[in-house]
Amino acid sequence: MLIVMRHGATEAEIQKVVAVIKEMGYQARPMPGAQRTAVGLVGNDGRVDASRLEGLAGVQEVIHVSKPYKQVSREWKVEPTVVRLAGAGGGGGGGGVTVGGTEVVAIAGPCSVESEKQIVTAAQQVREAGAVILRGGAWKPRSSPYSFQGLGRPGLKLLARAREESGLLICTEAMDAEGVRWVTEVADIVQIGARNMQNYSLLKAAGRCGKPILLKRGLSATVTELLLSAEYILAEGNQDVILCERGIRGFDPTTRNVFDLTAIPVVHKLSHLPIIADPSHGTGLRDKVIPMARAAVAAGADGIMVEVHPDPEQALSDGAQSLFPDQFAQLMREVRVIAEVIGRRVAEPAPVGA
Repeated sequence: MLIVMRHGATEAEIQKVVAVIKEMGYQARPMPGAQRTAVGLVGNDGRVDASRLEGLAGVQEVIHVSKPYKQVSREWKVEPTVVRLAGAGGGGGGGGVTVGGTEVVAIAGPCSVESEKQIVTAAQQVREAGAVILRGGAWKPRSSPYSFQGLGRPGLKLLARAREESGLLICTEAMDAEGVRWVTEVADIVQIGARNMQNYSLLKAAGRCGKPILLKRGLSATVTELLLSAEYILAEGNQDVILCERGIRGFDPTTRNVFDLTAIPVVHKLSHLPIIADPSHGTGLRDKVIPMARAAVAAGADGIMVEVHPDPEQALSDGAQSLFPDQFAQLMREVRVIAEVIGRRVAEPAPVGA
């Protein structure tokens, strides 16, 4: 339920609404806006007496949020959420990168961290091309238990080293609640992968970790299920959530996944959260990554997440979908043009040490 205050409502009137909601046994979340303040009622069990709130001074209307997700909904918060990143993981860089504003961010790097030389080289290469965030998995959930699973905690140390050398922010995946604690110590963004999108205990831990969360859409998940998973994170008090479309399973074997570009405008209509696109996992093949990344930016994605490896043919995971560094540089040149056409711009990395 959302209580919308009149334009010019006083702070005392707002606090009275908050107090009454608490008296009723629910949580209150004031949300100041550019024109007016709204107060969200959390924990609505269907027994809320709306008339008690409608009669309070300063209240314009009470909106019943009918969707199964509440805090991620546009009905809950009209203005788009802008996730602000400031190098919270330590090390150089940050430069005030934002996700969800007018800029389009590029997150790039290898599927997994393999060695210090590999991840540092990759970081320098993607930064030179224009990426502002480095991706790389210390832990890798794989379909086969015999595939490379990542370096684990030593991989986090190598990511920290790559940040020191490049100034890029770090985005890496946590596999479980214990992993969230380890990843939070190093990463600027904690990623929840597609296979864990409905791991609710992990989502709750992520909601309490104090870092921005990148939540990937599950392999067979609907948009509603993605938003409900995000609701778990926001319900724990973490408002800094970035959604990610990474392709869903289809019936046509010609492509590995169906890269659902329509999810981008749909999410923007239903939710205030930013959404980026991962054309690497969305297509699974290198020659499809660049055209689909261009299409994602044109569709309104707030960023792209691209796998780039210094030598994809030697990659220990996802080499077939990883771009060569020169291909990524080409992609960045092209998406800058597309972003400008639709009234946006691609975020550029800050000078090292800034």
